[in-house]
Amino acid sequence: MGVRVIHVMTHDSIGLGEDGPTHQPVEHLAALRAIPNLLVFRPADAIETAQAWDCALRAARQPSVLCLSRQALPVLDRSFAAENPVARGAYVLSDPEGPRDVTLLATGSEVAIAVAAAQLLRRRGLHAAVVSMPCFELFAAQPRDYRAKVLGRAPRIGVEAAIEGDWRRWLGEDGEFVGMTGFGASAPAGELYAQFGITAEAVAAIAERTVVRAASYAVPA
Repeated sequence: MGVRVIHVMTHDSIGLGEDGPTHQPVEHLAALRAIPNLLVFRPADAIETAQAWDCALRAARQPSVLCLSRQALPVLDRSFAAENPVARGAYVLSDPEGPRDVTLLATGSEVAIAVAAAQLLRRRGLHAAVVSMPCFELFAAQPRDYRAKVLGRAPRIGVEAAIEGDWRRWLGEDGEFVGMTGFGASAPAGELYAQFGITAEAVAAIAERTVVRAASYAVPA
C-alpha cells in the first residue's frame, strides 16, 4: 500500500537459548528481507535502535520492521559525526590505522562480536575494519561509490546469528559467512553461540584463513 507502518519485533536470534529452537527465528530475517518495499532494521545497540526508529518515522511510503534482541547489548564506541549513519543502511564502525586486511560485516548483537574479533586480529598483526549493516535495503539504495568505500577491497566476513539469505551480495564470491545453517537448540545463549561457532574467536580464525587464502590467489603484476 506504500504507507508508513512500523512493526517492532523482539527475540531475534538463537540468543533465546532456554526457549528452544522453535523460538529461535533463524530464518525470519531472510524472509523479511525478501518482502518488497519493506525496510528491515536489526540495530546493534541502543543508539542504533533510536536511529532506526528515526529512519522508520521518515519513511513516508515504506513500512519498516525493527528486529530487536532480547539479551542486553553493550553500547558500542563511536568516534564520528552526529549524523544518523543507519540512514545509509551500513557504515564503517571502526577502521584500522593501516590498510584493511579483512572487513567484518555484522548486524544486531553480532556487531559486538565482530568488534571483539577485530581486536583479536589486531593483536595477531591483522588490520580488520568493522562494518555495521543495520538495514540492507537502505544500503542497497546508496550510491555505488559509497557502498564500495564501506565494503572495501579486502576479503569480507559476514556475521549474523541467522541463515545466510542475502548476505552473499555483500560478501562477494570469496567472502565467508558466519551464522546458522539450520535451526538452533535448547541451551543458554552463550553456550549456543559457542556451539554454533558465532564467537569472536571463531570469527577471527575464519578471517585469518580467508586472508591467507586471498593472498594465495593474488597474481603478481
